[in-house]
Parts: sequence; structure tokens; C-alpha cells
Amino acid sequence: MARTRAPGGHPTQPQPRAPLHPGAWWLWALALGTAATRTTNPLLLTLLIATSAYVVATCRQNTPWSRSYNAFLKLALAVILIRLAFAILLGSPIPGTHTLVTLPEVPLPDWAQGIRIGGRVHAEGLVFALYDALRLATLLICVGAANALANPTRLLKCLPGALYEMGVAVVVGLTFAPNLIADVQRLRAARRLRGRPDNGIRGLLQVGLPVLEGALERSVALAAAMDARGYGRTADVPPAVRRTTTALTLGGLLGVCAGTYGVLTAEGGTYGLPVLLTGLTAALIGLRLGGRRATRTRYRPDPWDARAWLVTASGTTVAALMFVAATKDPTALEPGVIPLTAPTLPLWPAAAILLGLLPAALAPTPKEPS
Repeated sequence: MARTRAPGGHPTQPQPRAPLHPGAWWLWALALGTAATRTTNPLLLTLLIATSAYVVATCRQNTPWSRSYNAFLKLALAVILIRLAFAILLGSPIPGTHTLVTLPEVPLPDWAQGIRIGGRVHAEGLVFALYDALRLATLLICVGAANALANPTRLLKCLPGALYEMGVAVVVGLTFAPNLIADVQRLRAARRLRGRPDNGIRGLLQVGLPVLEGALERSVALAAAMDARGYGRTADVPPAVRRTTTALTLGGLLGVCAGTYGVLTAEGGTYGLPVLLTGLTAALIGLRLGGRRATRTRYRPDPWDARAWLVTASGTTVAALMFVAATKDPTALEPGVIPLTAPTLPLWPAAAILLGLLPAALAPTPKEPS
């Protein structure tokens, strides 16, 4: 809050600070997810989850999309349970000596050699599966933090002109589910007030028709509003520019995917970074050329201020330090399961993860209207 004084010397109401740029939230969360890919240490992964959860609990606003974080938590838990179930039923490539239970083994034909259903369940295989699943769950939770913190409509305003139409489709899709859930809750509450059943197949069918009708009316109204405001109108550009834009954008995005894969894997250490930088440059040039087709203006663009830089820097610093830690002390970040030993908490990587808490102090405290 920044306090100002009236001309008479009396203090006025505190002026709320501008909301943080949504792109900064996404960069911060993706950097935390990148840091999670560098380790399978459950203590470090739990610390990453706690960091993202604290920032979400401190900074998220009372909006429909902010409730998506709980859904991502449930999805992460489901990923862990499914991974463990597969490890129990189908076995694990990790050999073990500590047998927990022996399941009845289903005989399979010769062409299915190498696959087994049932058999011995070793503690080493379960622990390996848990570490692996926890890493993927942490990555999902970090993406959920970005969804809960970044306003999708404001993020849409910041997209380049070449991605604007795709961004509109994504934003409409992201906001459809929360509105649908709100409609269902509203109609069920109305039926309860009237003394009518709201559970069971009959209640679901009687609620479903008004919900679909409301979704259709809302879609028609949204389409009319977008058409009235000029959405979808493009400027004429030469065919050569369109083809060049398509080639640069698609080729650049493929290069970014290949380069990212190379950076995140040990096999691609030599070619990963050059391919990533080349693809990123081509994609940016393509997006710049594609922006010529957009003839829109931006109303009150979100500024990329010092707080956005600091929030982004906190996440990228965590990711960079985790890359360094994985190079300097790989055994601490990749605890072994043969023999079974309790994981230890490496101190300076843990301290590096705590840098991700910086947005909790920098993010604006006032809540923006939903």
C-alpha cells in the first residue's frame, strides 16, 4: 500500500499497488518445476511443494481460477497412487532383496516375455516408484500454482498478436469449467431451498438441462460481445510474409521442444542449449512477424516492473542453483535405493529452494475483483 496526502495535508486512502504481471507468475512456477526435474530427493521435492503452496496461500486472489490449485493437488496425488499401483501389479525394473508381499502371478504367453503381472513386491522398487512419481507430482503442482496465481484474462492481453486467437480459445476453455461448476452449485442450492431432491440420477438430470442451457446462452453472448469488439479481424499481409511466419514459428517451436529435451536430459548436454537458443530466436522472429496480422490495441497494458523481475529472478535462481547442485553433488539430489537408505537433506540446495518464497513478500496483498 502506498499512502498519499491531499493538498490540505490530510492523508488519503492508501492506493493499492498494481497487480503483478501474470507472465512473472508463470516464469516463477515453471522455473520451480524445472528445478524439480533435477532431483528425486523426496525432502527437496517436498520443500518445493511447500514453497509453492505457501506462495499460493499468501498471494492468490478470490477468483474462480485460484481454486484450481486444489484440483492440481488431487491430480498429483492420483499420479503417485497410480504409479505405485503399477509398480505393485507390474513389477519394477529395480531389483530388490526386501520382499514386502508376494502376489499371485498371472501366467502370460511367450510373446509377452519381459512382462509380468503379480509376483514379488520389493521395497526397493516401491521406493524408486515413489521418488519418480513425486517428481512428476511436484511438476504438476508447480503448474497448478501458476494457474492459481496468474489471471488468465490479463495473461491473454500480454500474448503476442500471433498467438492471440489461440490464447482466446485457451482462456475460454479455462474459464468454462469454473463457471459450469458454479452453475451446478447454484441450481442445486435452489432445488434444496424448494424442497426438491438434488442428488441421484434424477436430480442430476433435472439440473443438467438448465446448466447446458445457461452454458449455451453464455457462449452466444460471449461470441456476440467478441464480434462487437472486433475480435478475429486481421490485417492483409503478403503471402510470402505469411509463409515465412508459419515456417519460423513452427520450426522455432520444434527447436525449443528439442532443445529443452536436450537440456533436461544427460544425453543432450552438447546440442541442447544451441538448439534451444536457435529455436527460441526463430520463434520470436516468427511471432514478431505474425503480430502484423493483429490490428488491435491494448487497454491499460500490464507493466513489467521491478517486482516482476524479482519474482522471475527468484524462480530462475532456484532452477539454476539446482542445476549446479546436480552437477556438483549428484548423489545428494538422486538418493539411491540399493541399498535402501534414508534420504538426507542437502543444506545449500534446500536453502536455494527457499529463495522461491520471495514472491510471498513481493506480491500485492490487496485482492483484485473477480
